[in-house]
Amino acid sequence: MISTVLFDFGGVITTSPFEGFSAYEKEAGLPDGLIRGINSTNPDTNAWAQFERNQISREEFLVLFTQEASALGYEVDAERVLQCLSTDIRPKMLSAVKQLSLNYTTAILTNNLLEASKDETKLGPSREHLGSVSSVVDAIIESSKIGVRKPDTAFYEIACDQLSVAPEECVFLDDLGINLKPARLMGMTTIKVVTESQALEDLSNILNLDLSK
Repeated sequence: MISTVLFDFGGVITTSPFEGFSAYEKEAGLPDGLIRGINSTNPDTNAWAQFERNQISREEFLVLFTQEASALGYEVDAERVLQCLSTDIRPKMLSAVKQLSLNYTTAILTNNLLEASKDETKLGPSREHLGSVSSVVDAIIESSKIGVRKPDTAFYEIACDQLSVAPEECVFLDDLGINLKPARLMGMTTIKVVTESQALEDLSNILNLDLSK
């Protein structure tokens, strides 16, 4: 029986930062998908992975990411890439989380950056949104705080331990198939989020609830 609903953050609770990446690539005359390509090259050890595990500082990330882009033959503004993390809350999805929190354990499982704002005295936009959701869910599991990131199986094990649930009790929503695969292999029910309406319909069917309101 499903007792717990787990949500990715960017691309699920909020709009996707990939939209920002694409806009910047178009603006700068870069190939479509370049930034995602950089982030998927050496995905366990690249600058983005290290930053999401909080293993390097913001300044180190900017240098390393620029070097990775240069190695592929492109000049990319790493600071501008971080600005693409500014996203918007999806109201219907947030409403569904609030509705579910009445009868289910809910949590956010996110790969994120601890330092998302150039001004160190301020939170970056993604962290501000995360803070606005924190009062709604039972837990927020962040790669930048636990030092492990999706799709590492350890990330999901930590989440289940913190929530005191078995994988079989969970349904997990993420917009990336690579993040869903290990969760599914552990026994979780998974939903790939393509659109907000599609995800809510799939979740409604699994839980036998109407989350469209």
